[in-house]
Amino acid sequence: VQLQASGGGLVQAGGSLRLSCAASGRSSRTYTTGWFRQVPGKEREFVAVFFRGGSATYFADSVKGRFTLSRDNAKNTVYLQMNILKPEDTAVYFCAASERVILSTIRLETSYAYWGQGTQVTVSS
Repeated sequence: VQLQASGGGLVQAGGSLRLSCAASGRSSRTYTTGWFRQVPGKEREFVAVFFRGGSATYFADSVKGRFTLSRDNAKNTVYLQMNILKPEDTAVYFCAASERVILSTIRLETSYAYWGQGTQVTVSS
C-alpha cells in the first residue's frame, strides 16, 4: 500500500482544511487509516482513525468535535476534515494504514505498517 497525504496549507484560526490520504495498491476499505501529527521537537501524536470495513472512527480529545473523517471508496481516499482550527493544530500531518490495528493500539505509531509523506498545516492566530 502506498499512501499520499495532501491538502495542507496556511489558514487563519477558526478556519477549515480538508486533508486527503489517497491509497494505491489496495482498496481503502481493506485497512484501517490513521492520522498523526508532529511538531518539531515533539513525538508524533495520534489524531484520528478510521477503521476498515465499516465506519467506526475515533479521535484524540484535542480534536474531538472539530475534526471528522470520511472515505470515498471509489477514489481509495480517506479525508480528514478539520474545522475550527486553532494555532495549536499547526503540525505536519501524516496518514498511516494498517490491516491489524485494534482499538487499544490506535494511538501507537508502531501499529501502522504503511505511512504517507507528511503535509504541513499552519494555523495563524
